[in-house]
Amino acid sequence: MSTPATVLLSTLPPAAGWAVHAWRMRARLNTARRDPLTGLVTRDGFTRRATVLLKDPRAVVVLADVDRFKQINDTHGHAAGDALLKATADRLAHHIGRSGVAGRLGGDEFAAVVIDDHGAAADLLAVLHGVLARPIEGQDPAVHTTVSLGWVRACDFPDDDLSGLLRRADEAMYAAKQARTGMRRAGLGRLFATVTGRRSGRMGARTAPSVVGVAA
Repeated sequence: MSTPATVLLSTLPPAAGWAVHAWRMRARLNTARRDPLTGLVTRDGFTRRATVLLKDPRAVVVLADVDRFKQINDTHGHAAGDALLKATADRLAHHIGRSGVAGRLGGDEFAAVVIDDHGAAADLLAVLHGVLARPIEGQDPAVHTTVSLGWVRACDFPDDDLSGLLRRADEAMYAAKQARTGMRRAGLGRLFATVTGRRSGRMGARTAPSVVGVAA
C-alpha cells in the first residue's frame, strides 16, 4: 500500500528531470538573445525588455552609432573594430545600469532605454557621450573615434510605440552625426533636419522633414 511519502518520492526524479530540462531551455533562450561579440541583448531581447520599460512615462530611448566605423575596420583591421564594439557595449551597459536595458541592434548600432528618475537625461547622456569617445585600451596604435547619440523622451510622444521612438531617436542621431554635434534630442524646438535618418532612408524618402531639436 502506497503512502503519501512513497508517492512523493516516486515523483521526485521526473520532477527533477523536468526542472533541469527547463533550466537548460532557459539558458539556451538567454544565449540566443545575447550578442556573441558584445554580450548585450540582441534586438529581440532588447525589444522585450524595452517594451516593459516604456510603460513608465519617465523612460528615455537612446540610439548610439559609432562614427567612422568602416574606416576603423579598413585602417586597423577587424580585430580592432571588434574591440571597439566590445568596449562601446561594456561602457554603455555600465552607464545604463540594471534599471535600464542596452542592446546591440546590429553592426555598430546600439540602443538603450533608461528610466530618468531625476529629469537629468541630457546630463547623463552628455557624460555617456564622453565616456564612449575614450580611446580603447590595449590597442596599438590607439583607436580614436566618437559616437553619435540621438535620444527621445517617451512622454513627448505618448502615442508612439518602441518602433516609433527608435525612429525618432535615429533621425536625431543622424542629424547630430551630420552636424557633428555629437548628440541631439528629438522633439524639442523647431529645428528641421535636412536628413531623415538612415532607418527612414532604407525605407525610402519621406514626404516631410522630421523635427529634431538640440540636446537640452
